[in-house]
Amino acid sequence: MNVIEKDITIVGAGPAGVTLANLLAGYGASVLLIDSEAQILTEPRAVGIDDEALRTLQSFGMAETVLESAVRNAPIRYFDSKERILAHVAPSGRPYGWPRRNLFFQPNLEGVLRESLTRFSNVELMTSCEAVALTQDAAGVTILARHDGETIEVHSKYAVGADGGRSFVRRAVGIELEGDTAPMKWLVVDVEHDTWDAPYSAVYRSPVRPAMTIPLPFGHRRFEFKVLDGEDPESMAQPEKVAELMKQFYPNTPVPPAVRRRIYWHHSRTAETFQAARVFLVGDAAHLQPPFFGQGMNSGIRDVTNLGWKLGMVVSNRAAPALLDTYDAERRETAKTMVEFATGIGKLYHPRNRVTEKLGNTLFRVAQKVPGGREYILQMKYKPVPRYTEGFVEIAGTPAKSSPVGRALPQPLVQLLDGSRVRFDDVLGQRIGVIALTGDVSEALSLQMKERLQQHDVVVVQGHVTPAYRREGQSDPREHPSPAVIDVYDLEGGLRDLLLARPNDEVVIVRPDRYVAAVSTLADLDAALDRLLRRLEGGGPTLVAAVRAHRSTGK
Repeated sequence: MNVIEKDITIVGAGPAGVTLANLLAGYGASVLLIDSEAQILTEPRAVGIDDEALRTLQSFGMAETVLESAVRNAPIRYFDSKERILAHVAPSGRPYGWPRRNLFFQPNLEGVLRESLTRFSNVELMTSCEAVALTQDAAGVTILARHDGETIEVHSKYAVGADGGRSFVRRAVGIELEGDTAPMKWLVVDVEHDTWDAPYSAVYRSPVRPAMTIPLPFGHRRFEFKVLDGEDPESMAQPEKVAELMKQFYPNTPVPPAVRRRIYWHHSRTAETFQAARVFLVGDAAHLQPPFFGQGMNSGIRDVTNLGWKLGMVVSNRAAPALLDTYDAERRETAKTMVEFATGIGKLYHPRNRVTEKLGNTLFRVAQKVPGGREYILQMKYKPVPRYTEGFVEIAGTPAKSSPVGRALPQPLVQLLDGSRVRFDDVLGQRIGVIALTGDVSEALSLQMKERLQQHDVVVVQGHVTPAYRREGQSDPREHPSPAVIDVYDLEGGLRDLLLARPNDEVVIVRPDRYVAAVSTLADLDAALDRLLRRLEGGGPTLVAAVRAHRSTGK
């Protein structure tokens, strides 16, 4: 029997699993990624990628590559049953540094992410490999899998189930899904060689048969139609019926050929826990939601963004294993909120009758006339934004609504001293960041704290006003550079706006997943960092010694 030893085993090489493998590679973790399929599935499933997910792909250099083959900043139009426009949603803001709504072709995305893995010698992808047994103990996880007619035995410190809604890993550790499977069914049709020039997603609200359509790259388009009560799902998926449903969109041209016709039940379910000792669940293995808001895959990428840095820091001896316990505390409720939101959006698409349709239409129109309402809809501000109030965050009592702690840090454009302009995350890297919005952070940090930050590979960044705005008494960082600090010019005022909103938050401490762990004044910075680092270290000196050994040996 072939025996493999790895730090982490990931079961499932879909978008969530492959993204996690890319993230872990940056921490030097040895990873085995297995998938039961021989090749990437050719049919598209997920079709939308948001700015949060792109920000994660940015961390390992793949965001731009994915966007090259995507429809960027795609708008959505909502229509009533008479095809009158109710709302046009076209988000233009880029709070996280990327367009908020983008349409992609999933086989292409998966190919890009798998190709990215070839850069790393510490990650192995094994296809046609099906996990058949899983056990764990205090030392690690053992997975038996069948590969090319043979059984392999994989030993790892931790394992992650990224293997979809019918997750083997979830069943193997005895975790149940909680929630409902909606009685409604929808027909999903993907066509190629599309001729309909409508460069926007369209939702057709109707008490009879709601429908939606989404333009995809490379001449593909998706249609979704509700299967009505009493209709036979199998008959609805037949070519003749599909062509009949689609003819309304192609009244004067031939209906494009369908490459997929499938009936879907819509699930609204969340795992009772995302962690069982050394085993974690991500993506559809952890939560299932209707596709109405296009957040299924994006929620999975949020899972691995949260879990990836924690696993990476633990296996590289930069954090104590207790850090991993924060994954379920931070992700489960926020994922459940998105599941419930997507379910509610689906109900909005299908009014019960003409009266409720008219009421909904009126609400659409009135909301856009209320001060701020149009902007609320246009910029997709109704989308739930995660906020972590438990886990690896420093919040005393009830968090202030305006506080950035527990929320994702905006990503402004900044300029380095050499003149290059970059997105702020590219300065921080996959590290904890200490970001000074004013003053002199180098003077505020004690020598002992600087040494501890170096041990944990924490990056310290000092923000500066641009030379064009500099006032009397404000120093030029080019004249007094500090080797322990990265100086950046706040090119478009993103850092300035954080300070103007909360003047006492002179320093922001941000996690590798770009969520704010704590804020501090310069005077209290040493104490704030000490509290966080103690939590990271598990409260004892053992980890610090291990970190020093790790850094000195390079292992």
